[in-house]
Amino acid sequence: MGYRRKAREFALQILYQSDFNRGPINEEIKNAFWSDKSVEPQVKIFAESLINGVIDHREEIDVLIQRQSKHWSTGRMAMVDRNILRFAIFELSYLDDIPAKVTINEAIEIAKIYGNEESGAFVNGILDHIHHDSLATLTTSKNKKTD
Repeated sequence: MGYRRKAREFALQILYQSDFNRGPINEEIKNAFWSDKSVEPQVKIFAESLINGVIDHREEIDVLIQRQSKHWSTGRMAMVDRNILRFAIFELSYLDDIPAKVTINEAIEIAKIYGNEESGAFVNGILDHIHHDSLATLTTSKNKKTD
């Protein structure tokens, strides 16, 4: 397993804990989480970037999720699925060094491990729509600039 997969799984655990406790993620919570784990620095750094990215952009991420999940409010979604979607959408939107296909595939695999039997398909559907919408928006923007 690569370091980014481990980091994504750790990010999921911290985001899930915050969702479950309905409280903010602060440094005290993160430090307590990391204190009993011996992890490679690159794993922690990437996990922290995902966690902090979700914290900083949660409102806009949740709007994207809501827009693509027409019959499901984010509050009705399984916490695992919701938090996988959050960190994956952050990756898709803000981390240019990771190909979208990799982000989507990793999110699906993590959903299959931690979610229910339908989680992989659910996560795939939402992320695929968001990715294709962003590509369409990007193409439209490029075309307007050349006009």
